[in-house]
Amino acid sequence: MRTKNSSRFTPVIIAISVVVGILIGTFYAKHFAGNRLGIINGSSNKLNALLRIVDDQYVDTVNMADLVEKAMPQILAELDPHSTYIPAQKLEEVNSELEGSFSGIGIQFTIQNDTIHVNAVIQGGPSEKVGLMAGDRIVTVGDSIFVGKDLTNERAMRTLKGPKGTQVKLGVKRVGENELLNFAITRGDIPQNTIDASYMLNDEIGYIKVSKFGRTSHVELLNALAQLNHKNCKGLIIDLRGNTGGYMEAAIRMINEFLPEGKLIVYTQGRKYPRAEEFANGTGSCQKMPLVVLIDEGSASASEIFTGAIQDNDRGMVIGRRSFGKGLVQQPIDFSDGSAIRLTIARYYTPSGRCIQRPYVSGNDRNYELDLYNRYEHGEFFSQDSIKQNESERYNTSLGRTVYGGGGIMPDVFVPQDTTGITSYLSTAINRGLTILFTFQYTDNHRKKLSQYETEKDLLDYLRHQGLVEQFIRFADSKGLKRRNILIQKSYKLLEKNIQGNIIYNMLGLEAYIKFFNKTDATVSKGLELLQKGEAFPKAPQAAEEDNTKKKKDGKKKRTAQVDSTRENPVLRLYAESSFC
Repeated sequence: MRTKNSSRFTPVIIAISVVVGILIGTFYAKHFAGNRLGIINGSSNKLNALLRIVDDQYVDTVNMADLVEKAMPQILAELDPHSTYIPAQKLEEVNSELEGSFSGIGIQFTIQNDTIHVNAVIQGGPSEKVGLMAGDRIVTVGDSIFVGKDLTNERAMRTLKGPKGTQVKLGVKRVGENELLNFAITRGDIPQNTIDASYMLNDEIGYIKVSKFGRTSHVELLNALAQLNHKNCKGLIIDLRGNTGGYMEAAIRMINEFLPEGKLIVYTQGRKYPRAEEFANGTGSCQKMPLVVLIDEGSASASEIFTGAIQDNDRGMVIGRRSFGKGLVQQPIDFSDGSAIRLTIARYYTPSGRCIQRPYVSGNDRNYELDLYNRYEHGEFFSQDSIKQNESERYNTSLGRTVYGGGGIMPDVFVPQDTTGITSYLSTAINRGLTILFTFQYTDNHRKKLSQYETEKDLLDYLRHQGLVEQFIRFADSKGLKRRNILIQKSYKLLEKNIQGNIIYNMLGLEAYIKFFNKTDATVSKGLELLQKGEAFPKAPQAAEEDNTKKKKDGKKKRTAQVDSTRENPVLRLYAESSFC
């Protein structure tokens, strides 16, 4: 009888023992996990375990989401300088710069005196349709006041942008109106152009300024080329100065317009990505047009792919200064919370086989970040001789010309940065934003008069007679920048050009602004010169050497003739002697 009872309770005893064992194991795992990290297998598990332990046992309450947001950039920074983390709130802004459009109300604005000032209204956009005008001040959004010291560009864009089809109500103060004007604006798609200017420099030479390589860049290029060809364009300058890159696919499609069939454009290769090559397919519309590409230290990534393909295939001449030196390919990877990373997955190589990525140390490499500053200090912006090429990174173009990898693309023709006229007065005026502030206020106060001039030339003719520099000097003095007559005299022309250019930009837009500055731009002038002389197509080293020898002989004969003529004409002699002073 007793044996039967004990066997009847045996399953119950076993079940209770199992439950107690589980509870004891859970207790020790929870309270002594910090002493048992050695059993965690794998580095990724280690990171996850660390976050769980901090969340569970740290002395104070921790915002784990915030901790992860701060850790992500630090982890990626240990890989290379271009793998980055993009928080969810910034991803749309980052993507919109390259996608070709965003959803908003269609205005260009600045914040002056804690108020949004409308600089320009985008043609065909939602704001133009309801009657918003340049010069208007936005003071309310919805039913709330939208002015004050806490108003920032980021906050303004976040408020005014929004999903297509949604509506925003604005209260606007307009000069000449006593009451606020109310507008209900339905947000729509706003085009974001990547080609800033496209026009003819003269009767035969066209110019295209590409600011970045976005989703719509190839279509924009085709439209620009069609318009220039309609104007009998026989030679072309592509300006990539300051172009920080963008989509590699866009750059490849654009290069294809200039290369014959079968020419290698670029190839990529990485640890997990086998070599992938891109070739021209022969459908390009400008395969034989004389071409010049302009670059500088701000030209990076996709713009270097474009330049490298043109240079290595001896398709055109490259003019300017050494490019940035970014030869890494980033893959966009999105997370479910709306954030994303741009992870380096491969290196790209130009057709000659060179990778132009400049050296870096994994982690926060301060020297890499200060590279452009170091180049400036070293004198690279002013003298080609100060640039040291790495002989171990020596390659040849299709004609046998020598090119170098391992640190940007060297131009075929070097043009130094012009520092003539730059003084501390001018630098302070620009760096403190005083020229922008002055020209904005001048434009705002004289908008009715300035709007009478529809071309850059007509507006400039008017501005030249308005004493703008003297007006600015008085304005700057009121803002704490004291008059320095000697420095002002040295910087007078640059100061005047900067002021005039800003007003032209405010009234006529970016293309007119670029046209204005290109007229005195040494790099553009050099490109124009090569095209006019028929020297846009590179030559093999031997042929180039023969041409240089011939030019030296011709130059010597010319100088001899000039010396003989100065002996006969005192006026010419005076001019010739003065040119060497």
